[in-house]
Formats: sequence, structure tokens, C-alpha cells
Amino acid sequence: MTAHILRRILISVPLLAIMSFIIFGIIRLPEGDVLAPYRNDPKFSPEEVKKLEHKYHFDRSFPVQYFHWVKNMFLEWPEPGEAPEDGGRWLPTGVHLDLGYSFVHRRPVVNVIVGRLFNTLLLSVVSMILVWAVAIPIGTYCAVHQYSIGDKILSFFSFIGMSFPSFFLALILLYLVSLTGVLPIGGFTSPGHYEMSLPGKIFDIAKHMVIPAVVIVTGSMAGMQRLMRGNMLEVLRKQYVTTARAKGLPEHKVIYRHALRNAINPMITIFGYQFSGLLSGVALTEMITSYPGLGSIMLEAVRAQDIYLIMSSAMTGGVLLIVGNMIADVLLTIADPRISYE
Repeated sequence: MTAHILRRILISVPLLAIMSFIIFGIIRLPEGDVLAPYRNDPKFSPEEVKKLEHKYHFDRSFPVQYFHWVKNMFLEWPEPGEAPEDGGRWLPTGVHLDLGYSFVHRRPVVNVIVGRLFNTLLLSVVSMILVWAVAIPIGTYCAVHQYSIGDKILSFFSFIGMSFPSFFLALILLYLVSLTGVLPIGGFTSPGHYEMSLPGKIFDIAKHMVIPAVVIVTGSMAGMQRLMRGNMLEVLRKQYVTTARAKGLPEHKVIYRHALRNAINPMITIFGYQFSGLLSGVALTEMITSYPGLGSIMLEAVRAQDIYLIMSSAMTGGVLLIVGNMIADVLLTIADPRISYE
């Protein structure tokens, strides 16, 4: 498994390079000016704007701009004792990692996305855990009790969840909460959060995450439940399940030891792609519910062609895709001993 992971890492390097080159080019296609916030600011003279253009190579061709960004991100190290320029950061190994500068927020990209990235990842991971913890058992129950009253009721609600637009559900929940006042609307913390005890801080954050988490979980759980039900029904019709029952194995062993482990394999594969969608999958919900994640920042960055901020988000998504597929590979070997990557 270690050798397989190392091979995947080596293969991912050129893939990320190709992906970044394509995205960088797509960003530069539309008409627009990255330095428009500075040109429209009377505090900056035309000469200062020209210096910024030259510094970031915006007056050069697209390939030159791209390789300048790559060089500054990985290869340009400050002199000993010199502070990293424009918010550069030192990794534990001492390698310089500078994601660039946000021309909209007028500060380093690292400083812009760190807090928002944590908020988005927290919401996404909690939502994913809830989806899997609920959808897998419900999908298994519906398959084992096919066409029962419980299966029909749960399937009915899953169809509603799949067909209900997430933005409309978010608006309905926000309206109901505004009438009752039982939950906060928007934000990540309440005033006085830092004076609370640790349990109080956790509870305060959890209250702010309820609405966006419910919106995300509702649609995702419905789809996962239907998929798990279909996988389980297909496995239950296999010959080895019939043989296990004919041998007199208890039903719970047939279901949970034999059928479930095979039915969940396709779900684990999907997990790898879901992991990569953690950043993009919640953007619309974050904007509607006023949750302080990366959604609103990325929308603003795209509209303003804030190129380095967009590239940092895209590269983060690419890394998550690679990591998610590696985690899926490991989980597949645990769920199915027949799978080996040696």
C-alpha cells in the first residue's frame, strides 16, 4: 500500500501542473483587469500601478505570468533572516510557499483563505459524516425490507429530498428561524464567543452550523440513500448470498458480514470524489445562509479576476481530489480483503 500511495503522489504532481496551467489560462480568457481596484483608487498613481504590473508580469504574455506564479510559489526563497515577501509562509521543511497576493482584499492570499477555509472544511466534513452515518443504515434497511411500509415512507422522503432545490430549502429555513429566533442567522460565532467556556464555544459554533448543515445533508443524504439501497438490492440477489442463507447462517450475518461489505464498495469509491467537492459543494449554501466560508470570497474573486485567489482555491480542490482518492483506496482494502495494490 505504501508503494501504491507513493506512485499516486508522483503521478499527481504532473496532473496538478497541467490542471493549474489550464485553469490559469481560463481565468485570463475573459476581458477584465486584475488591477482595476488599484486603477480606480486615487491613492495609487499610474506609475505605481505600472510597477505592480511589472512586478507580477501582468504586462507579459500568459505563459510568462504562469511560470512567474509557479516560481514565486515554490522556488523563490528569501535570503536568510529576511521575512517572506507578500505573506509567504515557511513549511516545516523550510520550503517557501507563497500563494500570491489578493488584489481585491489587498493582502496575501494565505491570510484571506485560512480562516474561511477552516469554516468551509468544518461544515463540509460534519455534513459528510452526517450523510454517511444516516444514509448507509437507511439504504440498507430499505433494501432488506424492500416494498415494506418503512421502505415506501423512507423512499418517498428521499425523492422529496432529491427534488427539493437546496437554495429554496435554505430560504424556507431562514424564514422559519427568523420567526422563531431559536437559531442564529448567518455568521460563525456569536458576540462574546471568546469569553465562553470550551463547551460553550463548541455549542455556539454548532448552532450557527445547523441551517447550512441541514440544507447540505438533506439533498446529499437522499441521493446516497437511494444509491445504497440499489447496491444492496443487487448484492442480495447474488448467488453467494443465497448459498450463505442455505447453509443456515443467521440473517444478520448474511446481511452485515457478507452483503453489506460488498454493497458498500461502490460507495467508498464515490467518497473519493465527494472529498474533492468539499469546497465547491457548499458554496451556494454558504452564500444564501451568510455562513462565512469560501463561497462568497470565491464568487467575488471570479468576478474581479483576482487570479491568485482563484488559483489557490482550484489547487486546494485538486489536492483534495488526490487525497480523497487515496483515502478511498485505503478504505477499499479494509472493506474488501480481495483488493490489493501490491
